[in-house]
Amino acid sequence: MLLITLQYIPLRFDVAFLHIKTDEIQHTYYQVAFFTHVYTSMFVLISGALQFIPGLRKQFPKFHRSVGYVYILVLLLFSGPSGIIMGIKANGGIYSQISFTLLGILWMIFTAKALIAIKNGNWELHQKFMLRSYALTLSAISLRLIKQFLANTYSLPPMDMYKIVAWAGWVLNLVIVEIYIFYHFRLKKS
Repeated sequence: MLLITLQYIPLRFDVAFLHIKTDEIQHTYYQVAFFTHVYTSMFVLISGALQFIPGLRKQFPKFHRSVGYVYILVLLLFSGPSGIIMGIKANGGIYSQISFTLLGILWMIFTAKALIAIKNGNWELHQKFMLRSYALTLSAISLRLIKQFLANTYSLPPMDMYKIVAWAGWVLNLVIVEIYIFYHFRLKKS
């Protein structure tokens, strides 16, 4: 992901993904949304990953809280809203647009619910919603892995493949995390 992000530093309009967004990139709102999403999502990926290191959580709870606030604030203020704007203009037509827009909305809802839960002292609910939120964060990686698998395995037209990965990239993550939540928290209670 870092290599993908580095392609756009300094601001560049002539690389990678933007080659197929020639109409959208002419609009300032899309430029702002795209570069905001690309640059801030790296912070979300990294700060989210740090939250899953048990030793950091237990030995350095203030660090865990601080990094958690970075994750939540960057996601809710920058990465999520810019992702929704990009989703509205997604490649692949209405199916992909619905998928990516819904992804952005759910990403923000799960993250906001995690924040509300911890503010209310409900640590278990906070954990569940943060797991869901980070599962959606990881869709950036899942989408690319699934796309690579499909490209290497099947001869699909590019836009058909994009419609598949638009949904599979995050729905699969959410199914996996829901199964994990169901069994993990159920076993904890027994």
